[in-house]
Amino acid sequence: MAVDRANDESFRELVDAHERALRVHCYRLLGSLQDAEDLTQETLLRAWRSMDSFAGRASLRTWLYRIATNACLDELDRRGRRLLPVMIGSPRRAFAPTQPVPAETPWLEPLPDAWLEVADTAPGPEARYEARESIELAFVAALQRLPGRQRAVLLLRDVLGWPTPEVASMLDLSVAATQSLLQRARATLEQQSTPTSPGARLSRAAEQALVERYVHAWEHGDVQELVALLKADARLSMPPLEEWYMGLEAIAGFFQWATGQDGPGPYRLVPTRANGSPAFGIYARGEPIILHVVEADGDGIREMTSFMNPSLFPFFNLAVQG
Repeated sequence: MAVDRANDESFRELVDAHERALRVHCYRLLGSLQDAEDLTQETLLRAWRSMDSFAGRASLRTWLYRIATNACLDELDRRGRRLLPVMIGSPRRAFAPTQPVPAETPWLEPLPDAWLEVADTAPGPEARYEARESIELAFVAALQRLPGRQRAVLLLRDVLGWPTPEVASMLDLSVAATQSLLQRARATLEQQSTPTSPGARLSRAAEQALVERYVHAWEHGDVQELVALLKADARLSMPPLEEWYMGLEAIAGFFQWATGQDGPGPYRLVPTRANGSPAFGIYARGEPIILHVVEADGDGIREMTSFMNPSLFPFFNLAVQG
């Protein structure tokens, strides 16, 4: 339900500067674009109804984040965490084509970089994560492994930088309980390791050169060029398929199939950005089929995630027809 603010200009002036940052916060907590949209609107609705109780006892930013976080925790209580295939089972070392099947698993979704155009510019001194790191797909996926309150405490404390006592107040917890949740959340994240260790970040010029080579290889079916861009332990996943692939041989097998006569191509790749990384809307024979996110560093492409969900395209301002 959207908030009717048409006749309340004072409310609009108060919250408009925070709305987009709240939406990113809800995305980090929930891992879903539509849920983030819905819970941002729920936050504004709750805030609108509670304006008389605000009375400036806390900063407006703190008050809105308190409402948003608790609204998201209510939502998390109603459903399970969102996943990526690399969080389920072991990788396959050889490619075998399969067909998507209906799945009840709630899958993690990518974040359009356009949502970050008005980012939260006021993280406190307690923040431990850089803004870019805190929206990377791997980081958001790692958050989904945490129980809801651990997730919320870690985001409020280590991403947004509120002191522990203030986080405790926002979540109606004791300082001791908040510190305990934070320590457990940090320990869980530190235990998360991926075979694809990130190297030096690419400059924008180097990233653009890689993107151009990647698009050319896809659109021209150049499997050798595609594989040359990968790290040796690169990973490929394609939600809603649960299986995922690691290593050059398995991924080369996929590219060989996808760009060959049995694949759905020919393809057209339209560049966009997701979670701070290059991404593409992939069209096959004019139809949108995949929102494809590529994570790379100075050593090559380490992760490719193909979200086989064309309903994501409008969030990225991509046409629904190619």
